Amino acid sequence: MKTALAILLIFHGLIHFLGFSKAFNLAEVNQLTIQIGKSAGLLWLLTGLLFISAAILFLYKAEWWWMATMAALAISQVLIMTSWQDARYGTIANVIIFIATIAGFGVWNFHRSFMLDSAAGVARTSALSKNLLTEADIQTLPLPIQKYLRVTGALYREKVNNVKISFSGEMRSKSMDWFKFTTTQYNFFDTPTRLFYMNGKIKGLNVPGYHAYKNGTATMQIKPFGLISMVNEKGEALNKAETVTLFNDMCLLVPASLIDKRIQWEELDSQTVKAIFTCNGISITANLYFNNEGWLVNFISDDRIDISGNSDKNFRFSTPVKDYKLYNGRWAPSIGEAIWHYPEGEFVYGRFQLKSIEYNVTHN
Repeated sequence: MKTALAILLIFHGLIHFLGFSKAFNLAEVNQLTIQIGKSAGLLWLLTGLLFISAAILFLYKAEWWWMATMAALAISQVLIMTSWQDARYGTIANVIIFIATIAGFGVWNFHRSFMLDSAAGVARTSALSKNLLTEADIQTLPLPIQKYLRVTGALYREKVNNVKISFSGEMRSKSMDWFKFTTTQYNFFDTPTRLFYMNGKIKGLNVPGYHAYKNGTATMQIKPFGLISMVNEKGEALNKAETVTLFNDMCLLVPASLIDKRIQWEELDSQTVKAIFTCNGISITANLYFNNEGWLVNFISDDRIDISGNSDKNFRFSTPVKDYKLYNGRWAPSIGEAIWHYPEGEFVYGRFQLKSIEYNVTHN
């Protein structure tokens, strides 16, 4: 579909060059019987260039490709009206391109809400103090957490006010087979915030989703082409589920954030720690499991409600991780899974590959 649209844009643009050739007598154009002035000929040329530019922008995944296409469509249809007898069939191509352009606008507009939210968070947190995290900051934490902070390289680096994270992977539900996705997210730690934007590919279609968690209030929207609301969730169940997800991010991806005073700790044994994280009146509990070397290998919580449409009930939620790698000077797991523990058995619904983490970003 992507290739077909690009070919249509280029081919339709090249056809517009015929009007330019006719106006300037560059070639014999028998298809156009109506006389075309030089000013109109330049508009035919401009329109062709706009369509071809839009195709290039589209192929290079520039989200604003639709702007060039809209401009081209507006001029093109006016030119077609002035040469209706010869060019009327160009309207069919314009209608097809217009439909695709509306979808492009929808994705851009949907993604724009994520970009505006993340820009506000970056502006708010980039000016905060970036003192180093030292041994003095972690002395009251359980020993397994202290060890974890040391092995991941969090000590004697800047305390983390925000992060930008990108993943690739695949997800599914009981009613839907695996589909591939890429994600970009921003987390902010002054006011607990998680902004998670996903581009999913379901049966070849672009299905973007935006999960926004802001100080205990969560929303989840999934919109094919950014236009059709497939999922629009909010409410107490989602608020609690996303509080678990935010704390999961803190534990697995940003261990420097575990000095947060909103966390209550209990050391269960030398490799297991219980945590209670509270955000704006919502408290969730999780157990963290470490290996002999001090790496966090699993996160388990019974406070995340399954809102996938299967049940809306509490089931055990776990995220085993492995293969720690270095990201901008800090260690984080590169591979992880998300698992529901249903009565009938474990159900892996997400597989994640960590692509990048940027700490204390100053622009989005």
